[in-house]
Amino acid sequence: MRKSELGRFSDASFLILSSLANGAKHGYAMMEDILAFSGTQLEPGTLYGAITRLEKQGLIEALPTEDRRRPYRITAEGITVLRKQVATLEQVTSVGKKRLASLEGF
Repeated sequence: MRKSELGRFSDASFLILSSLANGAKHGYAMMEDILAFSGTQLEPGTLYGAITRLEKQGLIEALPTEDRRRPYRITAEGITVLRKQVATLEQVTSVGKKRLASLEGF
């Protein structure tokens, strides 16, 4: 898998990158932020599994531990991947809205 292909991006990867685009955070802070902006409650196993994958892909990086918590930040490559994914989702949303508008009256 190439670094720019995150697969289903359903998901925890997209949500984590979106959260970290607003600044470095540790896992619990990411879970709270993601819940606040998306309504999605990530389970710890899902969150930390995705963090591990994103870190291996070079899209996020760990920072020095603070008070027993390890914060992470998005990398330049992660920002590029997030921008591309957001653009793709905007295109899909635009098409979906147009197609739904054509169904009005049904």
